[in-house]
Amino acid sequence: MDGDSPRPQVSQYGSVDPAPPEQSGELQSWTGTLCDEQQPMFQRMRAVFALRNHSSDEACLALCKGFNSESALLRHEIAYVLGQMQNPVALPTLIQRLEDEHEHVMVRHEAAEAMGAIGDRSVIPVLQRFTSDSLPEVAESCVVALDLLAWVQRAEFAETEW
Repeated sequence: MDGDSPRPQVSQYGSVDPAPPEQSGELQSWTGTLCDEQQPMFQRMRAVFALRNHSSDEACLALCKGFNSESALLRHEIAYVLGQMQNPVALPTLIQRLEDEHEHVMVRHEAAEAMGAIGDRSVIPVLQRFTSDSLPEVAESCVVALDLLAWVQRAEFAETEW
């Protein structure tokens, strides 16, 4: 990269996104771009990060619509950003992705990790069920998610001790 080239910026989530989020637009246009199979992947990824940065329940649900995409890569990225957003409104959709044995393994693995990142203990029974999944990537991701939930609970308990 030369000195005049733009550098990737670290997002509010502490990550460098593979595509810069759209800066202009609105929820409806970003959702349309995300769900349009004819759009270039780069533009669809920009919509993913714009929706993530919007941070609302509506943006979270718009991202969940993207799981209808033909691209496993895009579905994986959606699961990842839903974990970053830590919004429990995504949990029903993430559970569906994890439970769908026809879903690509990298999407299922990322859905499990996102469920752990969200921090809602109601998903523990679902994660426990998949710790014995036939795909080690899925099973191990469920173990990691359960460990994260346990760690968060211990940290919260330690903060309340006097």
